[in-house]
Amino acid sequence: MLKGEKRMAKSALEGLIVLDLTQFESGTVCTQTLAWLGATVIKLERPGTGEQGRGASLDQKGADSYGFILLNCNKKSVTVDLKKPEGRDLVYRLVEKADILVENFGPGVVEKLGLDYETLSGINPRLIYAQIKGFGSDGPYADFPAFDAIGQATGVVMSVTGEKDGPPMHAGINLADSGAGYHCAIAILAAVVQRYKTGLGQRIEVAMQDVMINFSRSCWFRQFMTGKPAPRVGNEMPMAEVSPCNVYPCKGGGENDYVFIYTSRVPGSPQWKRLLKVIGRTDLLDDPRFATPESRYRHRDEVDRIISEWTVNYTKHEAMEILGRAGVPAGAVLSTEDISNDEYLRKRGTMVEIDHPVRGRLVIPGSSFHLSASHVEIEPAPLLGQHNDEVYKGLLGLSDEEMKELSEAGII
Repeated sequence: MLKGEKRMAKSALEGLIVLDLTQFESGTVCTQTLAWLGATVIKLERPGTGEQGRGASLDQKGADSYGFILLNCNKKSVTVDLKKPEGRDLVYRLVEKADILVENFGPGVVEKLGLDYETLSGINPRLIYAQIKGFGSDGPYADFPAFDAIGQATGVVMSVTGEKDGPPMHAGINLADSGAGYHCAIAILAAVVQRYKTGLGQRIEVAMQDVMINFSRSCWFRQFMTGKPAPRVGNEMPMAEVSPCNVYPCKGGGENDYVFIYTSRVPGSPQWKRLLKVIGRTDLLDDPRFATPESRYRHRDEVDRIISEWTVNYTKHEAMEILGRAGVPAGAVLSTEDISNDEYLRKRGTMVEIDHPVRGRLVIPGSSFHLSASHVEIEPAPLLGQHNDEVYKGLLGLSDEEMKELSEAGII
């Protein structure tokens, strides 16, 4: 803990210091995850402008973007000009104190800044140095720029996303970015454990393409079964043909007034039989068209029509409640607004309310981890340079005069 830092309930990663050289999403997800587990995360930002993500939204002049606020909770912000020798010297001094460094700059940037692994591990051999890139550093695309959709395109995801006769599509969420961030956090935790045994840090590389391939493992099931590339299947399951497996319209008729219903391929089709009982169609129990997963798939249009005739009489929440209690897998299609207003998710801490000094009160997604002996309260993302004094004076022991000189020289 830094000098003057408030003590809270003991957390899993308390005492670990993370230097955050990340921007936008993949890297910031990684470091926010570590912060939510109790690590002290120090975000190193450019004086005056900060991380690029701060200015990604211009809806309110002088205010950090909502994207930045969502991905940088529980961090400390200090400013430092990495292009000036005095700024790099400050980082080197921080590296001496740090356990972990995470960066997701474009290819070659940290090397030009003198912040590469070889340099920093020479300063602190215990440093765990983690990098998130689009592609493997030893491959043909190592120098290519990459964002989330590029990771999805080159990692199977787009090839299996979309309607059967339509073009490839990227997922509606940033799978490659956040997925790489979480993968990187997992690798860091493994390296921390290994360091207890060896006393040494190591370099970690996570590539978005690799992560998306990893997320797509189940798609190879279809390829092995058919001898062809896994296809786009819309709302169907990528592994195998099954019905029902679709969204069904519900009362209200809004753009998200649907419930997703899926019955698995378990022998004997118990979930399908429960579904027929719930919707009052037990007359179909002995119908040969619907006797097996394969036959139901062949008659999937009729299956969808039968189910829709029942779902339109209920709201999506009602349909989910009735089906779920009967042992039928079903999920209401919930929007960001639905989730924000969910009282249970507020109570659980999945959604939390923060009071940002500029943006005011916001309800945002919180940590998805629940550890019985580790708890960290969600705090708003820091303002630019908010923790300069706390970190530079408290951790490095700089004097007021030194701080003044660094500020006047534009180093911080």
